[in-house]
Amino acid sequence: MQYNFDEIVNRENTDSVKFDLRADIFGDKEVIPMWVADMDFKTPDFIIQAIQQRAKHEVLGYSFRSKAYHESIVNWLYRHHQWKINSDWISFSPGIVPAINMAVQAFTKPGDNIIIQPPVYFPFFGAIKNNERNQVENPLVLRNGRYYIDFEDLEPKLKNAKVLILSNPHNPGGSVWTKEELKKLGELCLKNDVIVFSDEIHGDLVYKGFEYTPMASLSDEIAQNTITFIAPSKTFNMAALATSSVITSNKALKDKYDKVLDVLHVGMGNVFGSVASVAAYNHGDQWLCQLLDYLSNNLDYAQDYIEMNIPEVTFIRPEGTYLVWLDCSKLNMDSEALKKFMIEKAKLGFNAGDTFGTGGEQFMRMNIACPKSTLIRALENLKEAICKLRNR
Repeated sequence: MQYNFDEIVNRENTDSVKFDLRADIFGDKEVIPMWVADMDFKTPDFIIQAIQQRAKHEVLGYSFRSKAYHESIVNWLYRHHQWKINSDWISFSPGIVPAINMAVQAFTKPGDNIIIQPPVYFPFFGAIKNNERNQVENPLVLRNGRYYIDFEDLEPKLKNAKVLILSNPHNPGGSVWTKEELKKLGELCLKNDVIVFSDEIHGDLVYKGFEYTPMASLSDEIAQNTITFIAPSKTFNMAALATSSVITSNKALKDKYDKVLDVLHVGMGNVFGSVASVAAYNHGDQWLCQLLDYLSNNLDYAQDYIEMNIPEVTFIRPEGTYLVWLDCSKLNMDSEALKKFMIEKAKLGFNAGDTFGTGGEQFMRMNIACPKSTLIRALENLKEAICKLRNR
């Protein structure tokens, strides 16, 4: 089947965070929304059909996740990433952010040090602060258009830490960490008895020439010290179904996570999320292949357009994810002025870079998982606004 990613889908009045909260977030409901990390493409037909088929049975009583649910995850990870896991390593969560918060509660206590690597996905900050843990930063280094881990800065900080939260692939910078980078990180964490929480939700969304490596696939020793968070939500545009997985081969660690899950009584999930997950992982190969081709073409267009027309903005090309990190430092604006400029002059709803922490100032995050016509319109808006600024 050939999927049509050029189709414009009207998402307004569907309780869409990205579209229907524009006035609340940006103060302008007319901005082009390119912020929330979901896609403006239809959720694949095989997922919709699986939900519709289940809905034909008119009893929505208590349900559980079947053997087929677990097998679909096991098979997908092996088929696409050569990562062999056992089904009994899988725990549930209604989302990766809730899972990270539950893991923080399971493996640390108030006042413990947790390391993050900013600029990074901002809910990591909340998982630390809201649980009264201490945030320790190991800022990434931007060099020649790619982010790198600063191991020299990291090593002494590991000595007094309990957990390191990793974004793999990295959001918002787009680095797909190499096996060598991950192995060095994993061995340092082992040496210092620091558990790795690895958020790998973008692992399926990696471009040609790069390879996603699950942290826990590197060795048995690293796997025993790693808790991996995955979900079909980014890959198949089904975030509203609140279904994700926590993968832990170390039974003692898994039991600790599962205990928190049971105490909070959020482990049941919902039947539609379960059937959608099975459909996604069993039938999503062709969709993913076509999606990556389309996203790659969008990246090519955006990079060429910005480099040719908007020299004031530096395009940080991602190795993975559909999120583009735009360096706007040449505009010589502080964070607040930059936000105001993008909203009021360019009519663009981007994620402000400062929300991603240290190193995010003067950056904007742009979501290119949209029809090309939307991307073109957004880039033209940005060009026009900067041209006016240039010619003042």
